[in-house]
Amino acid sequence: MLRTRDRARRAGTLAALVVASGCLVAVPSARADDGPPSDAELLAKCNNGTRKCLFHPAGDRSVFPGTAHQVGASVYNCTEDPQSSARTWEDTTGESNSMGVSLRQEFERKFPFGPVFKLAFEESYRHTWSSSHTESQTTVLNVPAGEVGWVTRAPKLQKAAGTYELIFKDRFRGHRYWYVPFEATGPADDETSVKTQHTRAMTDAERGMYCG
Repeated sequence: MLRTRDRARRAGTLAALVVASGCLVAVPSARADDGPPSDAELLAKCNNGTRKCLFHPAGDRSVFPGTAHQVGASVYNCTEDPQSSARTWEDTTGESNSMGVSLRQEFERKFPFGPVFKLAFEESYRHTWSSSHTESQTTVLNVPAGEVGWVTRAPKLQKAAGTYELIFKDRFRGHRYWYVPFEATGPADDETSVKTQHTRAMTDAERGMYCG
């Protein structure tokens, strides 16, 4: 009984012995890193163990408006006359991508696939890829009596998708060629965001808070 337990215990941690052509052949037990690598693990190897790392854009660059959101503080007109009030604001548009990492310059050493994407994007579409864009402005709000006013900004965004092709010097997890799909959205290089002024009647709660 003890011998049987010992044999079962060894089977989970040591190589199994298989009889092949009258010989004993060692068969390695399965390891966690025998499976396919994750996309993040592959892209971390870009120009960091590969012979070539390329990004192949697919389709056209798309440009579209981002979600409008308030910038700057609201203006509450507690008087009985229309009022004009200046509000200075600053707003930054960032990027997002399927890997959930920034492609900004300070991250390029840690994520070397960033420069590869930017170069391929700019060569293919003749547009610059920016990881962030900051806009600042002073807006004069015209607010009727008893109302609240605010400004919204909708940034102009660009999106690109494609595939990374990684060619390894030696086989990596059994293959020399690996492919990783990738999509990124960021501020358009020729960004002309849409700024809109809004007004509405103050609520009783707002009137009590700001006009008391």
